[in-house]
Amino acid sequence: MRFQVLGPLKADLGGRPVRLGGLRQRAVLAVLLIARGRIVSAEQIVSAVWEGSPPPSPTTLHAYVSELRRALEPDRPARAPARLLVREGPGYALRITPDQLDAERFTDLAARGRRALEAGAAAQAEELLGRALDLWQGPAYAEFTDAGFAIPEIARLEDLRAGVQDDRVAAMIELGRHATAVGLLEAQVAEHPLRERGWELLALALYRSGRQADALAALRTVRRRLADELGIEPGPALRALETAMLTQDPGLDPAPRHGAVPPGRPPAAEPVPPPAEPPAQWTPALRPEPARTGGNLPFALSAFVGRTEELAMTGRLLAEHRLVTLTGTGGVGKTRLALEAARRRSDPDGPWLVELAGLQEETLLAAAVAAALGIPGVSTPDQLAAVLAGRELVLLLDNCEHLLRGAAELVGALLARCGGLRVLATSREPLGVAGEAVYEVPPLEPAGDAAELFRRRAAAVLPGWSPDEAEQARIVRLCAELDGIPLAIELAAAQCRVLSIDQVADALADRFAVLVGGAAGGPSRHRTLEEAVAWSHQLLEPAERRLFHRLGVFAGGFDLEAAGAVAGVTPVLPPLSALVRKSLLTVEPGSAPRRYRMLETLRQYALRKLDPAELEAARERHRAWVLARAEAADRRLRGPQGADLLAQLSGDLAEIRATFASAAAAGDGEYMLRLGAAMYWFCYRKGHIAEGLSWLSEALAAVPDADPGLRARARVGLGGLLYLNGQVRDAYEAALTAGQEARAAGDRITEALTDIYRVYMGALAGVPLDVAELSRTAVERARATTEEWLVAEALMVQGMMARLAGDPSAPQVLEEAIAVAQACGHGWSVGSALWAAMKAALDRGDGPRTLELAKGLLDISERDVDVTSWLVLLHTAAHALVLTGRPESAAVLVGAVEGIGRQVGFSPEKMDPLDGPRTSAAVRRALPAHEYRRHLARGRRMSRREVSALLADLIAETTAAAGRPGAR
Repeated sequence: MRFQVLGPLKADLGGRPVRLGGLRQRAVLAVLLIARGRIVSAEQIVSAVWEGSPPPSPTTLHAYVSELRRALEPDRPARAPARLLVREGPGYALRITPDQLDAERFTDLAARGRRALEAGAAAQAEELLGRALDLWQGPAYAEFTDAGFAIPEIARLEDLRAGVQDDRVAAMIELGRHATAVGLLEAQVAEHPLRERGWELLALALYRSGRQADALAALRTVRRRLADELGIEPGPALRALETAMLTQDPGLDPAPRHGAVPPGRPPAAEPVPPPAEPPAQWTPALRPEPARTGGNLPFALSAFVGRTEELAMTGRLLAEHRLVTLTGTGGVGKTRLALEAARRRSDPDGPWLVELAGLQEETLLAAAVAAALGIPGVSTPDQLAAVLAGRELVLLLDNCEHLLRGAAELVGALLARCGGLRVLATSREPLGVAGEAVYEVPPLEPAGDAAELFRRRAAAVLPGWSPDEAEQARIVRLCAELDGIPLAIELAAAQCRVLSIDQVADALADRFAVLVGGAAGGPSRHRTLEEAVAWSHQLLEPAERRLFHRLGVFAGGFDLEAAGAVAGVTPVLPPLSALVRKSLLTVEPGSAPRRYRMLETLRQYALRKLDPAELEAARERHRAWVLARAEAADRRLRGPQGADLLAQLSGDLAEIRATFASAAAAGDGEYMLRLGAAMYWFCYRKGHIAEGLSWLSEALAAVPDADPGLRARARVGLGGLLYLNGQVRDAYEAALTAGQEARAAGDRITEALTDIYRVYMGALAGVPLDVAELSRTAVERARATTEEWLVAEALMVQGMMARLAGDPSAPQVLEEAIAVAQACGHGWSVGSALWAAMKAALDRGDGPRTLELAKGLLDISERDVDVTSWLVLLHTAAHALVLTGRPESAAVLVGAVEGIGRQVGFSPEKMDPLDGPRTSAAVRRALPAHEYRRHLARGRRMSRREVSALLADLIAETTAAAGRPGAR
């Protein structure tokens, strides 16, 4: 039996199509396929398939299941148990192997193709990736593109497909098939116009085809698309490629193949212009300010703090472009930066400030500019241009955002007719005039200029005050909470006259109530923080305003798909692009796909102005999106995509924390259990031990009568984290209870997992068990599930138990565990088996072999950015270093384990009560006490990168000295 979901949902048995019934019946099958072997309760199936419709009668789902069973197993005898679509506990599961589903075969081929491409095997990569793409027969889950249960899976598969398409043409380019690649890439960028990698590959293929002009034209096209639709500049890769093409960098030439001489670079049609941006080290000389013949800039009432780089950038832009617009969120300091930049100019007719915040009518713009310049009787752009035509000056137009169209028309007309005119504008979105250079003014760095601004403004209201060390640290944290926004920082500092710094910081939960009382002579929109945000808010269109408020439920960054799913807005790109242009959302630099973020001040404003019912609806959508994403990731964390998914969950962590808190506040214990269970493995690998324990303990206490299968999965996670926390007896008890719950629910996978770790935890806790028999049984039960990752873990634990018992078969069992784990892409299990093999080598006193094995575990831990496995590796490797005569380095590693382990609340010695104390004692005994403490202190000060580099060097030295190849 094979299933196809990369297109319309189909199934075939021995090559013959299977009739799957009507749309609802097919939807039931789709839900089970997406679950990937896990039990889905009847209630969950009904909720997903009949979303938005009245629920069916209790017999309807049973009838659909019966029909599907007859279709999928036509030769099954009457009353014989089903083998594919099985009833387990309170729900159903589809028992198929990964090769029976085209989406899983596609995922495997995609991962293998990417690895081949990274290894330089372009021909193999193209073949694998081509096979992956050939599996597609249309959009994934084509009948269910609007169904809520399918949207996260469809988005995952479609995004993976786009990446595979990019990888395949990258392989073609490496193979020199540039013309074919160009044709494919032109179609791809048309389908995905905002994916920068496609444009990058297209430009490279065109360049290597000898079409330099077309390559540069493609880069200009993507620059315009990103600016028009998202209001952003291309990412670093595209900018670097453009610079390389303009300078005809030899690195762009194709690598020679089979001894061929690389073709020459295409000749330039004309002299190559310099890069658009000057070299980073180039800065203009700042000349002394001469006496001026004109201008109306006001004198500064307070010292200008920091902004050295921003001032230099604004000066350079104004020297190169005749129109420069400073954009950014309200209160970020656009006006002050523009004034300081204008003061440094030496134009003969002086810089002139035109304040537009109080002007409401676009038709009066020309007259307002003329009045500011002291030109009487001028009321039209033509009249103003006639007067300014012979002058050399900078015109500073402050606050253009509410008069955007009129300001753009006026500036365009003046620049076209006045050759000596330069315009420096401030606006919360660009003017959109040809030739405009846009510079988004960033917030201040909390530990740098922001803290200095706070100290200076606070000292102005508290003469003689100087912060102590504790206050300095609190100021930095306070500035970070204020997003580095100068207006918010100045308003907070002004409160120091009546409140302490701690009181100000504590009051930021309601920042709009405390951040008031701006300078009496300043603009009204800067009197309070709320008025500064309200100024931007009132300029939004209704659809933009609705999206702005709903996006406030995000606690951190999000992408386009997430914005649409959580905000419930379709299409989401136009209003989201407007929010970016209007400086109410920021784009995370270098992100691809693009991720967006809302400053905390804006987020609080968005939430406090949202109707309570609409806020709760947005939070429900947010919770649903986070849970779907977490559960989809959890199902694949132990496979070849594990490293990418761990990184994805790290990026989502702020959202996960927010939704767990939101569910707790709403009393949704089942949600807490599901999310906690889905996040357990992430917490285990990344060292979020205390947080994961808190989540799972709270969730299990909240719903003591929840579905036993769900409680079992959550309790497995609790046991794993208790083990990392050094509570091995409690971990054993948790595994026992989870096994009972899984058995009651008919969840064979979770039950098999508890069988594995009940043995391991029990052995560590000293529980009298027949570990050999129980380990053998655990392997058999794992094999019965057909889940290869589970088999790998069962074999790994069997090998560990054999090693503890002195069984000579331990190395062979661990070898098999490694082979199974490598075959299914379960890197953690490979690393854990290597760790067990390291300890077996230590038992034999073979330090060099231990360090050779450590190489494999180090590679896996670094690739996955795994915290706990990495710390365990360091601790075990320290013992090996003692055996190889390097106790000083061993003490450094132990110090690093203590220092970094303390940050995450993890101790390998406590986690491993049988071997951990032996390692620590061996390192302590190898050095005099004062030497041990000295090297220990050095290790505590080192970063993870420094420690990994040290260990890699030590392993290389050992391998070279022993004359052995590295670990497999």
